[in-house]
Amino acid sequence: MITENKTSEPIKTSHSILEKFSNFYFIGIGGIGMSNLARYFLSHNKQVAGYDRTSTTLSQQLEKEGALIHYEDNVNNILPRFKNPETTLMIYTPAVPGSQREFVYFTENNFVFMKRAQVLGEITKLNRAICCAGTHGKTTVSSMIAHALRQSSVDCSAFLGGILKNYQSNLLISDTSDITVIEADEYDRSFHWLHPWIAIITSTDPDHLDVYENTQQYHESFEKFTSLIRNNGYLIIKKGLSITPQCHESVTQYTYSLTEGDFYADNIHYGNGTLVFDLVYPEGILKRINLGVPVLINVENAIAAAAAAWLSGVSPDEFKVALSNYQGAKRRFDLRFKSNEVVFVDDYAHHPNELMASILSIKKLYTGKKITGIFQPHLYSRTRDFLDDFAASLSLLDELILLDIYPAREEPIEGITSQLILDKVTIENKILCSKEELLNVLKDRTPEVLVTLGAGDIESMLPDIEQYCRNI
Repeated sequence: MITENKTSEPIKTSHSILEKFSNFYFIGIGGIGMSNLARYFLSHNKQVAGYDRTSTTLSQQLEKEGALIHYEDNVNNILPRFKNPETTLMIYTPAVPGSQREFVYFTENNFVFMKRAQVLGEITKLNRAICCAGTHGKTTVSSMIAHALRQSSVDCSAFLGGILKNYQSNLLISDTSDITVIEADEYDRSFHWLHPWIAIITSTDPDHLDVYENTQQYHESFEKFTSLIRNNGYLIIKKGLSITPQCHESVTQYTYSLTEGDFYADNIHYGNGTLVFDLVYPEGILKRINLGVPVLINVENAIAAAAAAWLSGVSPDEFKVALSNYQGAKRRFDLRFKSNEVVFVDDYAHHPNELMASILSIKKLYTGKKITGIFQPHLYSRTRDFLDDFAASLSLLDELILLDIYPAREEPIEGITSQLILDKVTIENKILCSKEELLNVLKDRTPEVLVTLGAGDIESMLPDIEQYCRNI
């Protein structure tokens, strides 16, 4: 797969944030992206504390690892050691409202505070950063890259947007490699803080129209991201995307897709629960790659990951072995349970195109089986902006159980409810219910393949749904 290491000269490491601050306080510490930064500072023996609205499995794990977390927006809960502006850095997500009491306290008392993306930007200044962006696919691609590098002689650190099941963590730390893999989030233009050595763009389907006024602005944001690639770096972009890269002339560009480009797949074969394909790449063909998470949507993700691995110095044998034992990220086409009676898959898909890709992959993998989907819409604005597209994707199911909208950072929008989606879904077997009613609704059904879909708090229901499947 590679004949030489195509890396450029590494950047010398500086630890300015680590040297300047001994305490790190997070508002929104339990989020998947915030938690890997919290783990990063804990791994450097720093004092870490923070606030989140609810206790989750992830925040509870952070507490076990040494983070001090509380779940009430109350300044009195901030320990004295974190109230010194000289020694404490406050880190927050753009979803935190400016009226949040603790946020106001840190602002009014002249603390240094940074968005999560700014901190990642500082880290990408220090290392060769592989930054994976896209409306969808970025968690899987970045996880595949991190695993391939981690299992090879190259190694890497990684800040991931999902819990990589091979390591049961969203943070990987290397003592030997200066390569860092980062999931580049386009929300709030966060990825504009990054300094990629290798940038990957998987998709640019419009999203986050609560932040971007229109599709043009959304695409321009990705074009800006390409302009941030360092000199003599690389852009790996899916062929056919509706953007014009703005890279420096020294940046080398590669395209990929399922069927064409500088990197693509050939001879894709399903059989006996496996998926095998050949990878065509600039230096030849890597034959019979056995995909560890054998669904069609992951073939294209694996192609993008292969391109980054190729540029990073991973050998053909190393990549093949890594991809065959790749277990996937939690909540990314995650096989939770399988028996002779029922299969239970969980997927984070929350954009209409993600839903379509996920459902079609399931139908391909389980041909002839009845597919029952449980979908929790995420954000009122996304529901409003893509109403018809959601209905079209969900109509691919055989049976739909639709939950109420998960608001996340938003206040309700008058007239926008899950009922609007349900009315437009064309299949007959459909129902709307609350999360509290879900288990009772399931008891009246006999699914053959059950898939949970969405980016909200449906995750909290997964253990109960899995137990329901085990009882069938």
